[in-house]
Order: sequence, then C-alpha cells, then structure tokens
Amino acid sequence: MAESSGLARVRSLGFQALVALLFAFLVAPLAIVVVTAFDASVTMAVPPESLSLRWFAALLDSPIWLRSLVNSVLVASGTMFVSLLVGVPAALAVRQYTGRTQTVMVGMVVLPLLVPGVIIGVTLLTFFSRFGLQQSYAALVLAHSLWAVPLTFSVAQSAFARFDWRLHEAAMDLGASRFQAFRSVVVPEVRAGLLVAALVAFIVSLQEFVMALFLSGPDTRTVPVQAWNSLRQSLDPLVSVVSTVLLLAVVLLVLLSAAFAGLDRLATDT
Repeated sequence: MAESSGLARVRSLGFQALVALLFAFLVAPLAIVVVTAFDASVTMAVPPESLSLRWFAALLDSPIWLRSLVNSVLVASGTMFVSLLVGVPAALAVRQYTGRTQTVMVGMVVLPLLVPGVIIGVTLLTFFSRFGLQQSYAALVLAHSLWAVPLTFSVAQSAFARFDWRLHEAAMDLGASRFQAFRSVVVPEVRAGLLVAALVAFIVSLQEFVMALFLSGPDTRTVPVQAWNSLRQSLDPLVSVVSTVLLLAVVLLVLLSAAFAGLDRLATDT
C-alpha cells in the first residue's frame, strides 16, 4: 500500500515537473523579449550586460514606431468590433440548427482559418486595389476579421452552449421582447465568454503579419510589419521595446477582464 502511494506521488511530481517545463518553454521567448527591451547596449544580448530605459525613451522619440503602435491598436479595435458584430449573431443563429446542417454551417464559418494567409493577402490585395483601398485601415480590419470572426464565433458558441436557454424563454413568457430577454438574461450570464471573444479578436489582429504585409502602406503599417522592415536592416532594440509594450497591454486587458467578469467565470466560459 505504501509502495503504491509512493509510486502515485512520484507520478504526480513527474507530471507537475512536465507541466512546469512546458510552461517555461512557452514563457521563455516572452521573457527574452522583455529582458532585451531593457538592454542598455545597441546590440542586444541575453542576458544584458546592463539595464536601462533608454530604448523606451527612444520609442517616444520615434514617430514611425509610435504610428505603427497607433495603427495596430486602431486595426485591432476595428477587428474586435467587426468580429463581435458578425461572430456573436452567427453563433446565435447556428444554435437553432442541429445535425448535419449545423455541422456544415460551422464548417463554413471556420473555413477561412484553413486558408493560408498568403493566399488571402494576395486575393484581398487584388480585390481592394480595384477600389483604391489596398492600403487603408478598412482593408486591414476586414482582412484580420476573416481570421478573427471564426475564433469569436467559436468562443461565443461555446459560451451559449453552456447557457440554460429556458431562462431566456421564461423572460419572453413574462412579457420581455426577444432583444430585452437577450440583453437582460443571456448577456449577464455569458459576458465572460463575450469578453474572451473580444480579447481573442483583438490579440489575433495585433499579431497578424502576413495579410498586413500585403495590405498596409507607409501610413497604415502595423507593429509586425514595421518590425519586419526594421529587422531586415539590423537588429533594432525598438522591436523588443514595442513587443514588450504590446505584451503588457494584452496582460492588462486580461487582468481587467478577469476583474470585471471574475477569474473563475472567465476560465469556465472559455
């Protein structure tokens, strides 16, 4: 009996060590980016020889990088809005169907995720060029939404699947309209899922590079495109600085969402 208990403990410790190793493997690249952002030297090194905030000050003096940051936030915000506007109603519509019909509709929604970004980028470049929109914010938002909407749809569908829709029907029986019942009964119960759907769309847009490379111009370049242009010439420390700023912004958004919806609720609905 003691031998069996000891073996179980060894297995548990081994599993915990494996999880810790995987977590360290995922976090290590982010940690390296953050550390190099505080490197005082011109040539980045890990670990840095000395720490400094000089590159953060350099970021504030760089109109090109500041513009790319603003562009990324604008495009990500637009993508989040469009994705919620399309993905949430689509998730509501699909739940009314069952069986093969629902499977086909879900497959059509997630189909853009299976298409390489290069193909989408070239196709959209050709399409938007006919209307003179190939370097506009609208083109970037619509392009990023092609990948963000399926993810928003999936998160919203998962949140709606865990909701007891008899509560919605009861509210309507008591005299509420369909929209009033949805706003007053459904939304408070699935708000954590909707917050995660919005965050996913925002983050997908922030990190998307391939389509932005085809569709952005000098005035609409996002951070990934600007980083690519900078790294082609030299190892620019500002790439690490901007990446750190975006990383901190995403962490802050997640913490605010957890504070608003509750960490347990946020984890359960996702």
